[in-house]
Amino acid sequence: MAGTKATFLDDLCAVRGLGCVRFDHSGHGASSGRFEDGTIGAWADDAIAIIDHVADGPLVLVGSSMGGWIMLLAALARPDRIAGLVGLAPAPDFTEALIWNRLSVEERHRLMRDGRLVTPSQYSEEPTIITLALIEEGRRHLLLNAPIGIRCPVRLLHGMADPDVPHRLSLDLAERLVSNDVRVTLIKDGDHRLSRAEDLALLGATIEELVT
Repeated sequence: MAGTKATFLDDLCAVRGLGCVRFDHSGHGASSGRFEDGTIGAWADDAIAIIDHVADGPLVLVGSSMGGWIMLLAALARPDRIAGLVGLAPAPDFTEALIWNRLSVEERHRLMRDGRLVTPSQYSEEPTIITLALIEEGRRHLLLNAPIGIRCPVRLLHGMADPDVPHRLSLDLAERLVSNDVRVTLIKDGDHRLSRAEDLALLGATIEELVT
């Protein structure tokens, strides 16, 4: 919640007189818990609890990367509270499509045997820990194998130079969403973070459109 995009949105909402809730999922940032104990379902429950107990009124949910998957699950769980969705390099089903399916046979064997894999992270000095629980529990929340019953406006922003989440995932997601009010904006030189000044300006314009 202290990241560039989150603080930008907080400032934007303050100027516009809108409420804004930022939070870290369990095991992330300032929140308690260990990342390796988390699962997609548990993190979706975090978001739903925020919707139920903290946020007021109709909501525009914004999710980046994994947060894009959580955003979708929360919208499905509380459709009457959601006025719109904005996904930045959204990564629904990433545990299967971008982790499990990319593991070698030897890595899958180690994950099954040890219950975890430790891999270097390009975003932190701390390594990334992939747990078997994350993969197996994630399979209960896969979305891209069927129509997704979200009917509110959806805006997806994705960098075509994203090395982590292929931009075609946003196109696949757009096809699966039931809503007819879905737009995908591709930023040809955009990376995964989408935190440059021009990316933030696009994010701000996207939010302005949905709240006007």
